[in-house]
Amino acid sequence: MAFFIRALAAAAILGTLCGPLAAPVAAQEAKIAFGGLSQDTSLPVEVQADTLSVNNADGTAVFDGNVLVGQGEMRLAAARVTVEYGTDGKSIARLHATGGVTIANLADAAEAREAVYTIDSGTIVLTGDVLLTQGQSALSGQKLTINLKDGTGVMEGRVSTTFIPGGN
Repeated sequence: MAFFIRALAAAAILGTLCGPLAAPVAAQEAKIAFGGLSQDTSLPVEVQADTLSVNNADGTAVFDGNVLVGQGEMRLAAARVTVEYGTDGKSIARLHATGGVTIANLADAAEAREAVYTIDSGTIVLTGDVLLTQGQSALSGQKLTINLKDGTGVMEGRVSTTFIPGGN
């Protein structure tokens, strides 16, 4: 979060010198902090949904309708989540969420069209009209990669934000 705050402060100073105080800023990539803490990716993953379909042949399970996924402080909501099991058939390797995906961790929240969470690496890749909110600040782009193990992320694809002086 410290890098994000420093970037906000630098942009606010630049905005003061070069234009309006709440000037929009656009870039191709931005590094950010997510959640203010690292996520323990070894915690249990809890899933709730309207329906569940299991396919033992390809090692997947599909949760449909009002899907809610929780792991520690992190929450994920989507219309559909496909779970890919590990080679042992018991552990979860990846979650692929589609349809109005929202991920929240403490005061941070991200929205996108879809997300892929790879459990072992602790990474979530959100794609399609991504919007990240951190307090009063918002950042948008086409792809957000979040590393839950160290609490960092990278927004890519015509990144845009509006800095609010005095905000976080």
